[in-house]
Amino acid sequence: MTKLFLRFFRWYCHPKLRSSIEGDLIELHREREERLGKRRADVLFAFDVILLFRPGIIRPSEGHHQLNQYGMFKSYFKIGWRTMLRSKGYSAINIGGLALGMTVTILIGMWIFDELSWNKSFENYDRTGQVMVHNGDGTHPSNPVPLAGELRSNFPQYFKKVSLCSWPWELAVVAGDKKFIEQGIFMEAGGPEIFSLNMIYGSRKAPGKPKTVVISESLSKKLFGDADPNGQTIRVKNSVDATVTGVYKDFPSNSALYQLNLIGSWDFLYEWMSWMRESQSRWDNNSFKLFVQLQDGVSFEEVSDRIKDLKKPHLNAERLKDNPQLFVHPMSKWHLYSTFGNRQIITSDAIQLIWLYSTIGTFVLILACINFMNLSTARSEKRAKEVGIRKTMGSLRQQLITQFLSESFITVMIATIFSMVMVLLVLPYFNDIAAKQIAFPWTNSFFWVAILCFILIAGLMAGSYPALYLSSFKPVKILKARTTSLPRKILVVAQFTVSVTLIVGTIIVYQQIQFAKDRPVGYDRYGLIKVHMITPDLYKHYQAIRSELMNAGFAENVADANGPTTDVWSNTSGITWEGKPDAMESDIAVNWVTTSYGPTIGWKISDGRDFSDEIASDSSAIVISRTAARYMSMQDPVGKEIRWDENRYHVIGVIEDMVIGSPYQPIKPAIFFHTHGDLYTMNIRLNRSLGLQEAMAGVESVFTKYTPSVPFQFSFVDDDYNNKFASEVRVGKLASVFAALAILISLLGLFGLSAFIAEQRTKEIGIRKVIGASITQLWAMLTKSFVFLVGISCLIAFPIAWYALSGWLTRFEYRIEISPWIFPIVIAGALAITLATVSYQAIRAALANPVDSLKAE
Repeated sequence: MTKLFLRFFRWYCHPKLRSSIEGDLIELHREREERLGKRRADVLFAFDVILLFRPGIIRPSEGHHQLNQYGMFKSYFKIGWRTMLRSKGYSAINIGGLALGMTVTILIGMWIFDELSWNKSFENYDRTGQVMVHNGDGTHPSNPVPLAGELRSNFPQYFKKVSLCSWPWELAVVAGDKKFIEQGIFMEAGGPEIFSLNMIYGSRKAPGKPKTVVISESLSKKLFGDADPNGQTIRVKNSVDATVTGVYKDFPSNSALYQLNLIGSWDFLYEWMSWMRESQSRWDNNSFKLFVQLQDGVSFEEVSDRIKDLKKPHLNAERLKDNPQLFVHPMSKWHLYSTFGNRQIITSDAIQLIWLYSTIGTFVLILACINFMNLSTARSEKRAKEVGIRKTMGSLRQQLITQFLSESFITVMIATIFSMVMVLLVLPYFNDIAAKQIAFPWTNSFFWVAILCFILIAGLMAGSYPALYLSSFKPVKILKARTTSLPRKILVVAQFTVSVTLIVGTIIVYQQIQFAKDRPVGYDRYGLIKVHMITPDLYKHYQAIRSELMNAGFAENVADANGPTTDVWSNTSGITWEGKPDAMESDIAVNWVTTSYGPTIGWKISDGRDFSDEIASDSSAIVISRTAARYMSMQDPVGKEIRWDENRYHVIGVIEDMVIGSPYQPIKPAIFFHTHGDLYTMNIRLNRSLGLQEAMAGVESVFTKYTPSVPFQFSFVDDDYNNKFASEVRVGKLASVFAALAILISLLGLFGLSAFIAEQRTKEIGIRKVIGASITQLWAMLTKSFVFLVGISCLIAFPIAWYALSGWLTRFEYRIEISPWIFPIVIAGALAITLATVSYQAIRAALANPVDSLKAE
């Protein structure tokens, strides 16, 4: 890249200045290369070369030695500035439209950069991976404990670090009188080094010691202020005292560990999970994540091929039917390539959003540039006589080109300044909608190079027509004829095609979201809250809490479950039943629930009965969903038997299907097992006869009574369900904003063009009024061409929108069909806003006194 820009510099630089400036540039580049690295030095070199492209350094054209180039360019900019001020309305429309387009593009560009930078804050980004497994129920990251030891012992040539890790937990953290609920995980000793924790106090190796934790900077400030917390004791999960041995900087928002505020030593799990010691040797208990750091020179493909069959010798025949295959998923693919199908990576939602926003940003910017170019070409026609006179007076074509381009660059630079201001103003709101924490890239050299390139490209695009086209005409032709308006009509059609496509897309996205939101979920989610059992005190006092909530009238019912109502926490492929095909790889959601679970959440029994504490045999009973009955080909499922490993269960009831996974996907078969054990999620049906605030205050008082040292934390199941639409809602909101800005940019251009045409036809309108034309006839004459162009835009936009949105909807199994009624509604809306925009100028021109327009004749 350096050679290319050096050649460009030698081409444009004045020979008398070339050697001295070139020497300074090369010397500065070498100094930066040693200090900043070759990549940044090359970018800064290119930036310097572009900045030097200015009057006083540019060499004169061959055969035309200008003695005062600076004065000439100063004159051009003065003329351009005065021309802009003389046409304040057109200039404001030009600058405003272009600034809006640039604002949208800059925001989308920063969003895309944030997505592409995911996890790059980790030092070992290129060498870190997660061990995952393909098997019968899909692809997942859960692995058994013995696998970590096998990788360490038998494959040291491939792995530098290996660390088991728990799933993220909500943990009660208490220090003195301060208590918080924080997200935490537990890692083996090598985990903090794999993730290259940026330590403020202590060492990355600290969590290797028993009963120790390292905490984030934000949690440290909440617990201990600005003091060094090393050696301080905190209570975790209200059951175990832990020593703080380090503080790390908070992870950025675009990382896999964002909002992770506590990392504890691995031995904590033995305190809370009685089955952990048994799991040390069990290969069929897939309960943990496994992260690795590869040795230098080793590829992820090579390692994955080497370890893919490691689990098979340790599994029974039933588990081997799923053909489990291990592989290492690189950190570079965790965010954008994390969706799997048929044991292969498929296009993820994140990648699709990047393509979607890239397309929208590109089109909005093109639309703004079209608007800019359209108005520039329109105004240039008014200056055609000026060009002819200047050429008659002896102006060279190169001088005319420079004149028009300088005016264009002035407008683009002003629009760029306005767009920067708008980005700074709207960035907080954009972050709220996009769920991001993007900061303005003041120090990013690539950002400023991109902005500079845009100024050059947009300036050339907008100024190319008057600069190259008009300056090439012969003076006689310019002075006698009017230039064609066909290019302008094509640009108007292109503008509204983009705008109408975005409007149709916004409507369909909204309809799809509402369609999924209104889907019957199979239970009553209103007035139902979920409380995670984050401390042993909740397990110990569960029955007392349940009784007091119901006796005090705060709750209608309370039940316990292993997983939440709105999500699938556990799947299995090991269930068999009579008539199951040998080659069938089953994939069934499972949950463990207490007796009162059904009445609490309000599921609907369609066949058989619910669980009962009065029937002893219900300890081996199950309730299945209607989809599970169809999945297992059971015509009359009540009383049928299923087997899971060595255990046998009998079906006592069938429930109507519940949406417990994605609301956009088909209902997943589900089985509910009966248990009395300690489970993770408490479900509380609030008393409907009480007000919400009164009921919640009562519930909180009961929990505070039994767990006074732990904050009461809950969530409404209805909110949990609505959060499933967060991604699509963000897409809909951003699409609607972009569509509104696109139509606004188009209307600004239309307003400017209609004003120009009305001004251009002032004398024609005056003559028509004198000979008897009515205001309605003049209005129709001035608006019909715009209505025709917008109509053509709609005809072009509808097939494009239909094709693009049909492809987007295929992502969802549960989706709408695109209604043909959308298109007439959009046509009517587009024509209405077009007429409203154009009519102002048309009626204003039609009402003007013809004497004023004709007296000059």
